Amino acid sequence: MAKEIERKFLVANADWRDQVEAQISIRQFYLATGPGRSVRIRISNGSQAVLTLKFSGDGPGRDEFEYPVPLAEAEEMQAFALGRVIEKSRHHVRFGGYLYEVDVFEGSLAGLVIAELETPDFVSTEKLPVWLGAEVTDDGRYYNARLALAEWPEPLA
Repeated sequence: MAKEIERKFLVANADWRDQVEAQISIRQFYLATGPGRSVRIRISNGSQAVLTLKFSGDGPGRDEFEYPVPLAEAEEMQAFALGRVIEKSRHHVRFGGYLYEVDVFEGSLAGLVIAELETPDFVSTEKLPVWLGAEVTDDGRYYNARLALAEWPEPLA
């Protein structure tokens, strides 16, 4: 089991693009969701699949369990997806010694760009890159399970 501090941010501009180290094409869908938990399948680059179980508690920390799934079985399970299948391009960007995952959503969520920072420790605001916008860590509307089940999130007030 991996314990992580996961923070989410809207992205303010495209200044991150010239720092991309890697790009992954992701298709993911949810098989079950509930308060504080989710079960999803993620297919990366059309070649490998992973089953992920996430459990959240108080604060930004989560318990996460991941297991490889045969690709053919993952493709079959997509028929049982709840809501929409999320398609996005994930870009790895390093800044200040940390890896940021910048997700550029496609399809019905096109135009949404969210950066995630997963660390064992908390990174202070002054160490964050300037291309990050509002932090949405505590705003459930921007979590992938919610994006799969709901409409486009209303703009932040």
